[in-house]
Amino acid sequence: MCRFTFYMGKPIVLSSLITEPKHSLIRQSFAAKEREEPLNGDGFGLAWYNHELSMEPALFKSVSPAWSNNNLMEICRTVQSTCILAHVRAATQSLIVSESNCHPFKWNQFTFMHNGDVGGFGKIKRALLSSLSDEAFNHIKGTTDSEHFFAVLIDELSQLSGLEPHDRMATAMMRSIKRVCKLIDEHAPGAHSYLNFVVTDGRLALAVRFTTDVEEHADSLYINIGKSYHCEEGVCYMTELGESKKSVIISSEPLSKDPGWEKIPVNSMILVNEGQVLDRMDINYKQFVK
Repeated sequence: MCRFTFYMGKPIVLSSLITEPKHSLIRQSFAAKEREEPLNGDGFGLAWYNHELSMEPALFKSVSPAWSNNNLMEICRTVQSTCILAHVRAATQSLIVSESNCHPFKWNQFTFMHNGDVGGFGKIKRALLSSLSDEAFNHIKGTTDSEHFFAVLIDELSQLSGLEPHDRMATAMMRSIKRVCKLIDEHAPGAHSYLNFVVTDGRLALAVRFTTDVEEHADSLYINIGKSYHCEEGVCYMTELGESKKSVIISSEPLSKDPGWEKIPVNSMILVNEGQVLDRMDINYKQFVK
């Protein structure tokens, strides 16, 4: 399992999420509170958008632990963005530690990251790969279940290019979860999946908290919504809602002790548009399996 943090809203420096908060993502890389193993030291990755220069995100990944990477500290101190994804990895299913296996992953303007596990991945991998279009198949560079799920999502996004962006993203995600659940039901019956995702194009984002297991076993995921997010001398907080543009943080664990953090319900999706929550949707996984 892993830990991740996503931000969309007014421009902030990366350090506001990754290094400055009391329970920053850096701290979660060695002292996570809401998983049995506190270490997430099998590499890390960042993605951020600068739409004045490109619609595609910038990526920075490394196999070193996040807590010991000086380049990460320098980037966090000096880079500012309205849309940020950050991920610290704990390799699962005996998968290798490599840069290509570090999240986030990108395709065109889309960026994707995952915390959890695709159930029975070793048993469904061949069938999953056989089902992919050439573009999605050829986009896979690593060996993770996460990147293979993203390939399925690429397939679905490609088939829905005529829809409005928010409908396209939500429908593609629903279809991808259903497609993978059916493969598991066929090739690895009884295997449970734990699928916490964020996917974004830099302006629109979708967050998912989903499991086929009992709800108590779902991986943690939180949201904090406000007017703007600030860090001052190590104290980080979200200001209250206001008329101006909002800001949204979605994180595996709360970054700070301010009262705005709330758990995202199990088996649900949240759609965010330029820092504002557009919709919250339930996922009924029982319709995906026999």
